[in-house]
Amino acid sequence: MLPTGREQLLSDLRPARAVRTDSIVDLVGNTPLVRLHHIERDCPGVELWAKCEFCNPAGSVKDRAALRIVRDALERGLLRPGVRLIDSTSGNTGIAYAMVGAALGVPVTLVMPENVSAPRKQVTTAYGVEIVYSSPMEGSDGAIHLAHELVEREPDRWHYADQYGNPNNPLAHYHTTAPEIWEQTGGRVTHFVTGIGTSGTVVGTSRRLHEFDPAIRCVAIQPDDAMHGLEGMKHLPSSIVPAIYDAGVLDDTIWMPTDEGWDMSERLAREEGLFVGHSSGGNVAGALRVARSLAAEGRKGVVVTILCDRGDRYFVPLRWEKRYLW
Repeated sequence: MLPTGREQLLSDLRPARAVRTDSIVDLVGNTPLVRLHHIERDCPGVELWAKCEFCNPAGSVKDRAALRIVRDALERGLLRPGVRLIDSTSGNTGIAYAMVGAALGVPVTLVMPENVSAPRKQVTTAYGVEIVYSSPMEGSDGAIHLAHELVEREPDRWHYADQYGNPNNPLAHYHTTAPEIWEQTGGRVTHFVTGIGTSGTVVGTSRRLHEFDPAIRCVAIQPDDAMHGLEGMKHLPSSIVPAIYDAGVLDDTIWMPTDEGWDMSERLAREEGLFVGHSSGGNVAGALRVARSLAAEGRKGVVVTILCDRGDRYFVPLRWEKRYLW
């Protein structure tokens, strides 16, 4: 007998992903795919979907790479008593390392630009990690340089995780993100669109999707200016190019203005109920460009992009919150 009334309401409120697990890290991956009905409304015949990576336990797409990097180092004996994991980060990977490290008993030191958002500093500190700040004027490249210097000074103290050069970064997405997208779309995905940060997400996912179907178009997004405001994305012409970056798996690149990404973040919150960060806004704005191009040509499509993290990581603290900052 079908439930009615209160029984139906309670049934609807039950969490769809409720599971029982031995460790928080077992909840990394298998994130939902949500359709963006309001954003796609002027693209007839094209479906626009977004993968909700903020549903990972530490709140971002970086959980996937951090978990694989740490597990691989543990299995190979690179992380042992007396050795700390160290890496440079602009925020999300650091939070992911912090969560994984706390869950698996691995001490973590993070090198990050001093001007990363206050919530990112607070969250990483809550997990008990050590933070070393690099120059706010040098961005993520400055953090990379400082991490290298620290490792060179005391090589026996550290395991340098090197998210920008560690093959486990793209492999995490090759083995998890891409198969999930393929399965969740029933193999109908026609386009995959996402931004370049470390490049692990776009490279690993694109490589595997092309193996599923070479006709799938994989499109990278880069900020259109070196002094951009799309935190987490890299403008490669003015940056250190990650060693894991492979342009050969990409079919196209979209150059994204900061304002377009920020505006889309606001639209997602107001029109779709998705409060996400500015890199996610840039991703959806790029995916929408692809969807509009398909619709203008009278073609159908299933365009998938990534919602990297939640918008609350970008809040400026209110006056009453400032007493908690150092």
